[in-house]
Amino acid sequence: MWGTGASSTQCEGAAPASDWYDWEQTAHAPLSGMGNDFGTRYSQDFALLAGLGLTHHRLSIEWARIEPSEGEHDQSAITHYRAILIAAKEAGIHPWVCLHHFSLPTWFARLGGFLIEENRTKYWQRHVEFIAETFGDLVAGWQPVNESNYYPTAAYLGRGWPPGHNDLEEWRTVSQQIHLATAEAALQLKQTGAPVASIFGLSTLELLDDEPQTHEFAERFYSMNWNAGLGLHTNGVLRINERDPIERPDLANVFDLIGFSYYCAFGVRNGQLAMYPDTQKPSPLGYAIWPNGLSLVLERLHAEVPNTPLLIAEYGIGTANDTERAAYLTAGLDITHSAIQRGIDIRGFFHWTAIDNYEWLHGYDLQFGIISRDRVIKPSAQILRVETTSSR
Repeated sequence: MWGTGASSTQCEGAAPASDWYDWEQTAHAPLSGMGNDFGTRYSQDFALLAGLGLTHHRLSIEWARIEPSEGEHDQSAITHYRAILIAAKEAGIHPWVCLHHFSLPTWFARLGGFLIEENRTKYWQRHVEFIAETFGDLVAGWQPVNESNYYPTAAYLGRGWPPGHNDLEEWRTVSQQIHLATAEAALQLKQTGAPVASIFGLSTLELLDDEPQTHEFAERFYSMNWNAGLGLHTNGVLRINERDPIERPDLANVFDLIGFSYYCAFGVRNGQLAMYPDTQKPSPLGYAIWPNGLSLVLERLHAEVPNTPLLIAEYGIGTANDTERAAYLTAGLDITHSAIQRGIDIRGFFHWTAIDNYEWLHGYDLQFGIISRDRVIKPSAQILRVETTSSR
């Protein structure tokens, strides 16, 4: 599986009925507008990707567009997304679909979002069933929730995402609910016959001293970011810090692939998160640009889930320096090929992203694409190019 990833809010702009749109309108985030115009230029975009030999693409079907009011589905939005999926298939692109990429319908958010268990068991599960029935015939694969281990932190630990809370107990509750929501969605979506992958946002942690608080931080870090979602997958038990375990044997081994995004590694010193390695150039997002950390994530995953194939669901760099992007891509692919040669079962590689898009709190200042918003293919795209019969 060789392709790219994107999301609706980032490439179509925030849906008017979404919590992210409200967040923008209250000046908590830059305005997204129409995104990178993927919503109208998708056929052209798929043709560009196919011309590069990229045969897979992950997009999100925005819940707030499909169901802008509780219980009321927008037929024009359904038609729009079916047209996108059909255009992908006609271009030779296998479309993978995500159901929740950070943004929620305003009505769902006002009901408490994933803080409320009934919202998961009633509204979310109803939505998953609707998406499976409405789009399942056109979907090549599912990645139900983007970075299910990061979303609670972004929204409920003071990272500036809606609803903008900073409450550890709320974080624990939402962590439980979003992991369950993701695995339950996977169980439902598997019935369409298409493969289902997780998307965990994964980084490793280097201990930079031997202080007790550093070891305690590392234990919490891996518990929060690795052990919860992977534990639910491997043994059907969900463990969130200081909460009683939730036993769900029906959700064990629910993912066909363990997918993950990689952007950086971290260090910890005196119990505090630190950039690692501190000798590397920092990204505008505040972490060290270090492709070698991908190898650490692959090795740890291979040890923890040796019987489940892996999918690199996001790998990319936010930079206006395309030479730097090409070097980062080359290094990441060398690491991936080396891991495969060592026996790590890696089934796919999705670059983040295809076309420069909206980067949440950073607006359009960060460029992650191999194609510009003007649809100019950048030199870095040649690192990913696969020659096909038609392109010759």
